[in-house]
Amino acid sequence: NSSESHNCAKSILTSDRLQIVVTLSKFFNETWEAANCANCLKNSSEGLSNSTIEFLDLFNKSLTCFEHNLQGQTIYLAPTNYTEVCKNCNETYKMLNDLYNNLQRMNRQGGESGHSAHLCIDVEDAMNITRKLWSRTFNCSVPCSDTVPVIAVSSLFLFLPVVFYLSSFLHSKQKKRILILPKRIQSNASLVNIQEKYS
Repeated sequence: NSSESHNCAKSILTSDRLQIVVTLSKFFNETWEAANCANCLKNSSEGLSNSTIEFLDLFNKSLTCFEHNLQGQTIYLAPTNYTEVCKNCNETYKMLNDLYNNLQRMNRQGGESGHSAHLCIDVEDAMNITRKLWSRTFNCSVPCSDTVPVIAVSSLFLFLPVVFYLSSFLHSKQKKRILILPKRIQSNASLVNIQEKYS
């Protein structure tokens, strides 16, 4: 009976004291939501989205490039010179980083999956691993092209108060202060005499 099927399923799922099936189902659903797994899939959840496939492919290329250029160097021992990795893998890393930034931008607008918010945990973890390897392990740094304008603007803002106070000092009229002495009571002796008369 279709009307009783829901009650039957409910009684089977909640038959044990721990309700283990319900607890596990709730745990996996919450994990799926917290990890934003739907953001890696197409709208109909038929498979990975094109952008996710493209990102994971570029991520694998980056790791392969890192491994190929290390050629027997140990990563976790004393820091060595990783200039080969930085030089040869710069293009791949830059492409991966740009793709990740584009995916973030697209995802804020809805993206392929139709879900907004964060990227899925697989993409975010992959990018975190790559950035950590690139910056901390290999100590590769990309020179910032905005350094000169930032220094120029900062210097301008630091110099503005000096210009302001200097110009206000030069353009204001310097007036000499004239001290005006207050008028004093002629003598206190007359007051003392008046008090003595009335007392």
